[in-house]
Amino acid sequence: MTMRTRPLGTAGPQVSALGLGCMGMSALYGEADRAESIATIHAALEAGVTLLDTGDFYAMGHNEMLIGEALRTAPAARREQALTSVKFGALRGPDGSWLGYDGRPAAVKSFAAYSLQRLGVDHIDVYRIARLDPDVPIEDTVGAIAELVDKGYVRHIGLSEVGAQTIRRAAATAPISDLQIEYSLISRGIEDEILPTTRELGIAVTAYGVLSRGLISGHFTADRQLGQGDFRAMSPRFQGDNLRHNLNLVEALRKIAEQKGVSVAQIAIAWVLSRGEDIVPLVGARRRDRLTEALGALGVTLEPADLAAIEEAVPAGAAAGDRYPAAQMAHLES
Repeated sequence: MTMRTRPLGTAGPQVSALGLGCMGMSALYGEADRAESIATIHAALEAGVTLLDTGDFYAMGHNEMLIGEALRTAPAARREQALTSVKFGALRGPDGSWLGYDGRPAAVKSFAAYSLQRLGVDHIDVYRIARLDPDVPIEDTVGAIAELVDKGYVRHIGLSEVGAQTIRRAAATAPISDLQIEYSLISRGIEDEILPTTRELGIAVTAYGVLSRGLISGHFTADRQLGQGDFRAMSPRFQGDNLRHNLNLVEALRKIAEQKGVSVAQIAIAWVLSRGEDIVPLVGARRRDRLTEALGALGVTLEPADLAAIEEAVPAGAAAGDRYPAAQMAHLES
């Protein structure tokens, strides 16, 4: 299989049609096997995946160090093709608590210095604040990243989970390569205003949560016991009646997938791929078998009849429950 590429906006690089979101290898989804995680990153690079996404606050630097080890131990040719996408700004306590966001210019530069060290690289390919700091104008934060670009420490500027007005303000400050935001069959809020804005401005979208944290992967069951520290134990979409409703949507999607001879995860990823060449799905595979399944989505062609059937099975707004607990939803722009 030859990995296709997509432009990461008019101000960004060409990247693989799928990116690898590495967060789950370190945090928020229960225990992960370090050796298998590194093997999965190596397998992704071998398959032609170029975009590796992380955050400096994922297990307080653990995820960056994990990626750094994977890059050091990868063949030189594969290591050189890797592009790093890093989110910063989320403040953590020693106990793992969340303490807010810091987008001050001095903090931006300090965060970058530590990320470069942990990743073992001389530059970060796409750098972005994870959530808007309500006390710092986006122009100041983006301006600080632009200074890092001028000095060669960052190649491209990204955004994460911000609304149309903030996107416009940021783009008026410096060239923006892409917006990272949740987008899936059951998280389609960007379609109303955000996606038209990014397309008007030539900004790509890296879509995380394309399987809604495993909810629409076809592998999640109502009786699954979630381990300590698993984000989904607090996620509204995974609770009680919400979960039962959402898994019914998955079963409707499964019927369409079976008719095409593919898995539920593959058809869900293929749907995101079908939404435009400016959208790059991030897959959160923590194991090589899940990575192989996700890569299979690249071979799935959705005809107009398939898309109509998917829309009927899982229409916009069909999911029950918010995508984050209320406290975290307060930090998101729409």
